[in-house]
Amino acid sequence: MEKKVQIGKTELYVHPIGLGTNAVGGHNIFPNLDEEAGRELVRSGLENGINFIDTAYMYGPKRSEEIIGEVIKERANRSEIVIATKAAHQFIGNEIKVNNSPAFLKQSVEEALQRLQTDYIDLFYIHFPDQDTPKDEAVGALKQLKDEGKIRSIGVSNFSMDQLLEANKDGYVDVIQNEYNLLNREAEKELFPYVVENKISFIPYFPLASGLLTGKYDKHTNLAEKRGKFFERELFESTLEKVEKIRKLASTKDAEVAHLVLAWYLTREAIDVIIPGAKRAEQVLQNLKTLEVRLNEDEIREIDRIFQ
Repeated sequence: MEKKVQIGKTELYVHPIGLGTNAVGGHNIFPNLDEEAGRELVRSGLENGINFIDTAYMYGPKRSEEIIGEVIKERANRSEIVIATKAAHQFIGNEIKVNNSPAFLKQSVEEALQRLQTDYIDLFYIHFPDQDTPKDEAVGALKQLKDEGKIRSIGVSNFSMDQLLEANKDGYVDVIQNEYNLLNREAEKELFPYVVENKISFIPYFPLASGLLTGKYDKHTNLAEKRGKFFERELFESTLEKVEKIRKLASTKDAEVAHLVLAWYLTREAIDVIIPGAKRAEQVLQNLKTLEVRLNEDEIREIDRIFQ
């Protein structure tokens, strides 16, 4: 059984590999999702030692939380499972507005508790910053919910450095979840030093850059069928060359490219846990192989240099 790690200064102890669940009930993200496959994916993670599940109101919307709530209900030991969810999106007619007001965040937590069929959420994030709400006020509302026992720790997501500074004015922020991967290392400049100093845990999303860092693509990939910034031709082609260099190192360790990349993230001082997504149960088990990869200092520096 893998040793659990503490998330920042929280009282949450988790397996270093969590599970990102936007493919569990995230019908608005992935067309033609099979909900039973989503349930199996979560069950498979829980049965194999993963105890940290990351979801959000916007996955579905709502449906991911509902399915996760159903699966967790099947198990007797809620206290062994660490659930993270997020909110900030408000539907007004057909419009989506981002709302960080204390009243909206409190309402969002109450509704998430019902969907997840639980009486507390281990980690609750403000999913996106809005334009109007002072961030320390938004976090202050979550601190009240924490004091009431409805949430156990406070996160922010997609916050800039300035927004994080405002949000953490009173020292209440425990976790920040932003994009970070070997192709986008912006967070290393200002965010990483700040979070390390303040014992805030940084959880990266898009750790595998929409699959580009898994090694599954090659120069024959039809980019016309792919969407998103990672598949713009120039970036795509330069990344393939870098991935090939990593593949050589991976093969000496009998590992896959993705395992090496994920293992490298866990060598960053700011990062305690990673939450690669999965669409199928076997991918969950694949992700767990990351922990079999041991990188020495030279190898860590080599990967750093390739993706400078």
